[in-house]
Amino acid sequence: MANLLLTHRPPHLYFSNTEYFLTVSTYKQQHFINSNSKKDIIQSILNQALKVEEYLLHGWVILDNHIHLLVRTKEGIRLSKFIARITAKSAIELNKLDNQVGRKVWYQYWDRCLRDEKDFYIRLNYIHYNPVKHNYVTQPELYTYSSYQEYLAKYGAEWLNDCYDRYPVKDFSPEKGMEID
Repeated sequence: MANLLLTHRPPHLYFSNTEYFLTVSTYKQQHFINSNSKKDIIQSILNQALKVEEYLLHGWVILDNHIHLLVRTKEGIRLSKFIARITAKSAIELNKLDNQVGRKVWYQYWDRCLRDEKDFYIRLNYIHYNPVKHNYVTQPELYTYSSYQEYLAKYGAEWLNDCYDRYPVKDFSPEKGMEID
């Protein structure tokens, strides 16, 4: 049974033991996470939040103005608490590093319950190719702040290439969103 938060438009649906694709964006898309040390902070805080909520992280990427996560919830109703844990603590730490007091760092988050295996792998590929989309690197294996390296070490390049061939992301354009088959 899903829990529903109606105060948000569109409403958030919270399911337990369910995979979610999450996007958390900085305020006005500003590049607040613009150094390796800041990305390290986000990664550390993310890992702490995963432990507290007992969520399983399938995929992740940290960019200068947003993060994408692919997680499996334990208690779906706690998804907003999970995000708040990440954003509240990281806002404090990022503001300390930038000598800012009370600056708004995060804007909002978007979530999507994944429907099936195809949906899962298309979004995993989207996460891994996001640094390429945003011109950070020319190949996903060149980007450090992503789960791509973990998948490469565990499954190998052939598996990753096959995964992308079987579940391609057709279009990365912001106007259309993520186009899939």
